[in-house]
Amino acid sequence: MSLLFRLASRFVAGERVDQAVTSVRKLNSKGMTASLDILGENVHDKTTADRAVQAYINLLDEIHAAGIDSNISVKLTMTGLDIGDDYCLDNVSRILEKARTLNNFARIDMEGSPYTERTLKVFFELHKKYPNVGAVIQAYLHRSERDIDALNAAGARVRLCKGAYREPPEVAIQKMSDIRVNYRKLAEKLLTGGVYPAIATHDSSLIKWTKQFAAERGIANDKFEFQMLYGIRKGTQEATVREGYRMRIYVPFGTHWVPYFYRRLRERKENVWFVVSNLFKG
Repeated sequence: MSLLFRLASRFVAGERVDQAVTSVRKLNSKGMTASLDILGENVHDKTTADRAVQAYINLLDEIHAAGIDSNISVKLTMTGLDIGDDYCLDNVSRILEKARTLNNFARIDMEGSPYTERTLKVFFELHKKYPNVGAVIQAYLHRSERDIDALNAAGARVRLCKGAYREPPEVAIQKMSDIRVNYRKLAEKLLTGGVYPAIATHDSSLIKWTKQFAAERGIANDKFEFQMLYGIRKGTQEATVREGYRMRIYVPFGTHWVPYFYRRLRERKENVWFVVSNLFKG
């Protein structure tokens, strides 16, 4: 397993909080902000869910004490959504209350389509009390345009990504060219009618389109941010900052890194080639 983790370490900032903090500090030194994510999902017992909630509360304290520029990302299935919506709502409220006292922000991650409706239901309840919470929308889902409209109407901050889960045709767009078309449509809604949207993509064509669209509409660079995953397209991340744009890096860490690692491999062919090439390095 040590060899596998060495390969996965391109995408995961270690198993401990101090390792993650060190990684974020390096990103900050290059002009990038971060969103820290404790790896884990699909918790089915309250003891584990409560432990995860406390871990996030402790993480917020660590961020504050270290003086790093990072918010947090939270999966609802890690904080008890599979146990019950109300239980999960109470748990995430504890995290958001802590974040508010420290003037920080939390993003509710989006998971597979069976959780989309419940995740947004919990999110809207949280947003009524906590403006320091944001949502994630996946551009390949057929439902996403109406979700964007609802989130914009509520004044919620949204991260827009393509989507990383395998979904059936009746739920999600299948062709990448069509996903890009929908991504641009949704990004336009967010950039013109949203609140500090996060354009989360590694797709060069979408990055270029975003820059052009913002320039044409007179949208200042500080009215939105790009987001990318830790360890992917580092050169592009740094170049984007040099061009005067904001860049936030999604930084996962923790012991439950195997599912995350394999999801990254499924997403992009170049990620597979990176791992294969490293098998032959000393």
